[in-house]
Amino acid sequence: MIDKIKEHIAEIALFTTDSKEAIEDFRIKYLGKKGLLNEFFGAFKNIPNDQKKEFGQAINELKTVATDKINSLKEALETTTEEKGVYGDLTRPGEPFELGSRHPISIVTNQIIDIFSRIGFNVSEGPEIEDDWHNFTALNLPEYHPARDMQDTFFIQKNPDLLLRTHTSSVQVRYMENNKPPIRTISPGRVYRNEAISARSHCFFHQIEGLYIDKNVSFADLKQTLQFFTTELFGKSKIRLRPSYFPFTEPSAEVDVYWGLETEADHRITKGTGWLEIGGCGMVDPNVLINCKIDPEEYSGFAFGVGIDRIAMLLHQITDIRLLSENDVRFLEQFKSAL
Repeated sequence: MIDKIKEHIAEIALFTTDSKEAIEDFRIKYLGKKGLLNEFFGAFKNIPNDQKKEFGQAINELKTVATDKINSLKEALETTTEEKGVYGDLTRPGEPFELGSRHPISIVTNQIIDIFSRIGFNVSEGPEIEDDWHNFTALNLPEYHPARDMQDTFFIQKNPDLLLRTHTSSVQVRYMENNKPPIRTISPGRVYRNEAISARSHCFFHQIEGLYIDKNVSFADLKQTLQFFTTELFGKSKIRLRPSYFPFTEPSAEVDVYWGLETEADHRITKGTGWLEIGGCGMVDPNVLINCKIDPEEYSGFAFGVGIDRIAMLLHQITDIRLLSENDVRFLEQFKSAL
């Protein structure tokens, strides 16, 4: 009889379940009114006197083991139920993550960087808070030069020497100061001008400017570089250069690309001419090279600049420049399929 009790103790030790019904059946089997424990207690009177002590100890051990097993199973079941209540069914597939998207400014910037990297241009960056030397004076715009009025400037705390850069040409000055020719770099970044905010203009926007300094660089090199750029970005190879004026280049030109007149939108954005202005360019003025300690008798170069915001609006048919800075999720989600 004692051996039979020990077999039940071993069976209890191996028993496990996560079902309330199974735990209750187990309790009834051992601790119920008609359970095995009461049967063993009933048989106690028939046990020889010399075995009663050992038999009683075995019955008590059976009761303890069965009671502890039931309590542990119930506690484990309650813990599991509580976790499911808090976290849900942990075996179910997780909720899908919402995929983000690149901003249209980032998309276009990366496209332009990729195009110029294929012809040897690296990327240079500089501070958005600039000093007068790098933003104006070194670029052939000395104090009181009338061309400074072309750019309405944000000055820092009424300090005439600190300002928010009005173009990324200041990065080119810093690059020329710290690198010797040959130089071939593009400078993307945010710039600031004190202008009224509307659907077509903003007080801050993005530019990318290019600079190439080497021996025997000509205007023909500039034109071919721009030709390659417009063909790769827009898929349109026809460009024209119109004479213009920039203080830091001479000669200077505006860059137009032939957009075409195939749709109503083409007529609208080109004002019926088919031509669309995308930026400015020119040969670097010798004074700028001298200011950056580069010998203009030995080296020459060209520079160009385009507005990233304007190109993004063209490529993605965006009608209001303010959408690019308002962080409207409904607007940004449209670019999930873009690069």
